[in-house]
Amino acid sequence: MSFSASIITLFPELFPGPLGASVLGRGLADGLWSINATQLRDFATDRHHTVDDTPSGGGAGMVLKPDILARAIDSVSPPGDSRPRILMSPRGKPLTQHRARQLALGPGAVIVCGRFEGIDQRVIDARALEEISIGDYVLAGGEVAAMVLLEAIVRLIPGVLGGAESHADESFENGQLEYPQYTRPQNFEGLEIPPVLTSGDHGKIAKWRAAQSLELTRARRPDLLAPPKP
Repeated sequence: MSFSASIITLFPELFPGPLGASVLGRGLADGLWSINATQLRDFATDRHHTVDDTPSGGGAGMVLKPDILARAIDSVSPPGDSRPRILMSPRGKPLTQHRARQLALGPGAVIVCGRFEGIDQRVIDARALEEISIGDYVLAGGEVAAMVLLEAIVRLIPGVLGGAESHADESFENGQLEYPQYTRPQNFEGLEIPPVLTSGDHGKIAKWRAAQSLELTRARRPDLLAPPKP
């Protein structure tokens, strides 16, 4: 069974976008994964296809209506669909490599792209939407965030990038940041490739890479090295 992504959005024409290029696009063409974008306005019942209303209690902006979004979710995710339902949201849990890998090993995902001030909480609760954030900032909508999520997932699907060793040393896979990479020419603007990397001694190379990974992590992401909170 290939990974199947269903996107609910006001801008279905944005998909697959960059997800249809390079190795991800080849995986898409080869049937390793699939994507379908659904227009939320198709589930509105008035002649203007209205999907939002003013926030209860007052405040700026507009809020996506729960009944319309619920109909869209039910349409793409009927009873028995085992795929998780995800809402791209700045207040969600941060996206991690671990969560991306979990999703890559599953049947797919239903991804809701928010707009305006947000989504009525009742549909989040009633349809068990898992809120995921791609960072501590706010975007105009969830479409770009959904693409980030899907790229993180799809590249981990077996066969998309190649063998499992393609991921082994990447940042976050072992709880640290990846070591620096180099390639020819040997000398670039007076800067040399570290001699250990051209020594042919694989043991020394492995130790150097491990030390570099640890040093970078300490300098840039010390939180990754902190012991887990009880």
